[in-house]
Parts: sequence; C-alpha cells; structure tokens
Amino acid sequence: MSLVRVDPAEGRSAASPASPSPVESVDSPLNRATRQFPQTALWNDSADPDELARSIAFGAVGATCNPVIAYTAISKRLDVWAPRISRIAAENPTWGESRIGWRAVEELSIEAARLLEPAFRASGGRNGRLSVQTDPRHHRDADALVEQAVRFSGLAENIIVKIPATAVGIRAIEEATYRGVSINVTVSFTVPQAVAAAEAIERGLDRRSAEGLPEHEFGSVVTIMGGRLDDWLKQVAAQQRRLITPGALDWAGVAALKRAYAIFQARGYRARVLSAAFRNGLQWSELLGGDLVVSPPFDWQLRIDENNLPVARRIDIPVDERVIAELETLEDFRRAYEPDGMTVAEFDDFGATRATLRQFLDADAQLDALVRDILVPAP
Repeated sequence: MSLVRVDPAEGRSAASPASPSPVESVDSPLNRATRQFPQTALWNDSADPDELARSIAFGAVGATCNPVIAYTAISKRLDVWAPRISRIAAENPTWGESRIGWRAVEELSIEAARLLEPAFRASGGRNGRLSVQTDPRHHRDADALVEQAVRFSGLAENIIVKIPATAVGIRAIEEATYRGVSINVTVSFTVPQAVAAAEAIERGLDRRSAEGLPEHEFGSVVTIMGGRLDDWLKQVAAQQRRLITPGALDWAGVAALKRAYAIFQARGYRARVLSAAFRNGLQWSELLGGDLVVSPPFDWQLRIDENNLPVARRIDIPVDERVIAELETLEDFRRAYEPDGMTVAEFDDFGATRATLRQFLDADAQLDALVRDILVPAP
C-alpha cells in the first residue's frame, strides 16, 4: 500500500486488550439500506472499537476519525488507556506529551483497523478503511503532512489518511497520493474544496501511472462536512440578522453534497464523496443510492434506526429550487455551492475551515493535557 511500512507491532503490545468481535447483523433501516444500496457505503464516524463493532452489525464497512473523536474515545476509557499511556511513556522516556498521545492514537487506530479487515478484503480495498488524521498542528507544513501521512499509511494496510482541504493541504494531498497513500480529505465543507481535492488526487495518481508505479485500489474519499457547513451558515445568518425560512439552512450541507456528487460522477473522479459531521437525518437519507460514503457517528446511526427513517433512492432528487434560491441569498452559501465559488487560496479563510481547525487544535491540546495528568498527576 505505502512505499514505507511501519511494523504494526510497534504500535501495540501483548498487554493491549483484544479488539471486540463484531456482533451479529441486525435488521434496521441502516441494515436494509446497506443491502438495497451496497454502493452507498456506511462508515462509522469513530475509531472506538466497541462502537465500530456495533456499527459493523448495521452494515458499516469503514470508519473515520479526527482529533476530537480520538480524544473522546481515549478519555472515556481511561481504565484502559491510562495504563497504556503510562507504558508508552515508560518505553520512551524522552518523549513529550504530544508524541505519547499520538502513539496512543496510533494504537487505537491499529486495533480498529483489524475489525475492518474482512470488508477491506471483500471490496478489494475500496472499503474496509480506517481513517487516521494527520496532526492539525502541521496544517501550515505540506512536507510534515506528507511525511506523517506516509507513516500512518504504514500502520496497517487498510489505513486511509486524513489531510485537510486547505491551500497547503491540497499540495500535500497530491504528493501523498503520489507516494502511495490512500487519502480521506478532511476540513472540507464546500464544492470547490471537494473538486480541488479530487483534482489533486487525480494528479497524484496520474504521476504514479506516468512513472510506472504500482496501481491498486486506493479507496480515497473526499469528505464534505455537511453539518459543519450548516452550522457556519446558521452563524452567518444570525450575525447578519437574516431571517431564513425555518429548516432551510438544514439543507445547505445536503445541497453541497449532492452537487459535489454530480460533478464527481460527470468528471469520473476516482475518489468518492463522503458525507460527515451529521446534524440531521437528511445527510443520510438524501444520499441513498449514490456511489459514495455516508459516515454518521454511532449515536446518529441509532437515531436513524430508532426513528425508522425510510429507505429509498434519493441521491438523484435535487434539493427544492426554492430552498436553493433562499440559501443563495447568503454569500457564503454561494461560495460553498458553486464549483468556482472559491479559489484554493481562499479555502483557509472560509469560516467553517477556521472554526474546525481551531476545534481540532484544541483537541490536540486536550490530549496533551490528558497525558500530562496521567504522567504527572496533581498533588
């Protein structure tokens, strides 16, 4: 998979608890959808092995993660992770909190990746992927993003690496693809970001082909965090004291996802669109039937089932043109919805980008603090 391979044993020890076995398949809207529309891949938006095992029972064939999710998964199981973090520190006496914390994230990812190996084999590498996100503190350094991506891709053969759709990140996505890394584009909320990222992946793949490098199924995906686009536009509308028809702003992310999907299909991009950052059931039900990935957190999967959401092909049904017309009264929606709404240089200053980068950086700081509290407890 990667041109550089790291021994997975480096990221775990015999003391590591065994990963849970997936539970038996259950009948539910999610389960029915994965049978009726197998091309619409369900991934779990967490690398927590317990949640992932339960999600696999719904038909999940992949998983995503980010610094917030990783911190949450570790902090809620300190009975397991505190001794493991102490062990990592003891084995590496010169490491600081950040390096220790990221090794814990690697171990978490390796264990979750094992659960997805059957789906990886069955799909030839298209699914069965476990996402690991590059350190958000590298967001200004393309070389650092690429080097970390290469390292992460060597943790397990079904690892897929998250790189942000920022100006620096777009360069890193192309180079990491060229170097054999399967990519999950993140910190991405808009159609222009998705298109630019897909083009970067294409350039990386074409460079590999031109040099005769091995071709295989990369399984790369381009995320649009639809719920975070909704969040940002609601904030913009409030700041501008705009009264938008109730519910209209809940369609913004769905509209961006549907438009990006149509463009990907028309242009034949080899990466798939991925729907993440769920805020409502539309971000699942409106995409059914598409050759794409939906990645709800496990709690959202439970909500979808508890409310028995209908299972029907809706990817080809456009968002109501009256809703689009109202959303287009907000400049930031137009920037997000039109394929040429932003240049690559403008990605970093988009409000949702800044808000999400800050949240990911805060999660990094929280993980550092958690490690410090384990190693140097308060008196």
